[in-house]
Amino acid sequence: MTSSDAVGKQLTAKDFSTGQDARWCPGCGDHAILNGMRNLLPTLGIPRENFVVVSGIGCSSRLPYYLETYGIHSIHGRAPSIATGISINRPDLSVWVMTGDGDSLSIGGNHLIHALRRNVNLKIVMFNNQIYGLTKGQFSPATKPGTVTPSSPFGSLDHSFNPAALALGAEATFLARTVDTDRKHMLEILAAAHAHDGSALVEIRQNCPTFNVAPRDEAAASATEPTAADGPIRLEAGQPILFGADSQWAILRDPETGDLKFGRSTEKGIVIHDPRSTSPTYAYALARIADTHPELAPIGVYRAVERPSFDKQYQERLTTARAGGRGDLQELLTGEDSWTVPAGRA
Repeated sequence: MTSSDAVGKQLTAKDFSTGQDARWCPGCGDHAILNGMRNLLPTLGIPRENFVVVSGIGCSSRLPYYLETYGIHSIHGRAPSIATGISINRPDLSVWVMTGDGDSLSIGGNHLIHALRRNVNLKIVMFNNQIYGLTKGQFSPATKPGTVTPSSPFGSLDHSFNPAALALGAEATFLARTVDTDRKHMLEILAAAHAHDGSALVEIRQNCPTFNVAPRDEAAASATEPTAADGPIRLEAGQPILFGADSQWAILRDPETGDLKFGRSTEKGIVIHDPRSTSPTYAYALARIADTHPELAPIGVYRAVERPSFDKQYQERLTTARAGGRGDLQELLTGEDSWTVPAGRA
């Protein structure tokens, strides 16, 4: 890869294509996400060689092969940890993590929550099709109970993870959800994630056309409540949360319990969306809507608050620690705080 910026060239989506054929199933939303990234990166004003994309294992994690940036196709679930090492030592780079629900919520769960907890300056894109697609359709931690898969022929018994709720439990400073079928919305969300200083988790809901077509195509809940045709609910900062073809529905706050609920837009207590709320409680209540009404799962920025990134704190600590010199490893190993274990007692 050469530096296109060195010759003053305006980068385009084509500059971020490796020319390889993407090996995803026809109709897979991964194609849309890849195209979204190719269109987003040239608009960020960053030299191409300053992008690093790290992935784990899974269909989603093939993306670095098709994006003309520096990239690492790493090991299962560990992409956030590898990306953390890159980000804290090279703050001049824009570091992205591409992961799936199986990769990040199962073997990678520990790595994901601690990257979010530390607020490392990573942009984590979670492709959530609620299935293990690469390994032929086993149920994942995000698969809904009762889903019939090759590994759960009588229906999955597992209680499923809600990625947004999990991220908020880890005190994520930026959390957003979008869908692969809405290109404009997806690009807006990814751009907002890039602009955030700290960890940004973007959950992109998608179908797996081969093994799981449920996530975006849930049936209506009931005739007396908002139906699938009224969703998804779109969140806009500072605006009342209304939805439905005629904005006839709203999210209301129960004045007695503080809980969120659905109601008519003519009722009192309509919630004004505030992603800057310092308490994650409100965003958590929004996230839980996906548990009972997956077809209406809100899309948009759930939470965007400021907290010093781990990267900045790490660099500041290095500066302080090095003020008295860089130290001597050999002296440290053989200094006053070391001792010799007598022979035969080791």
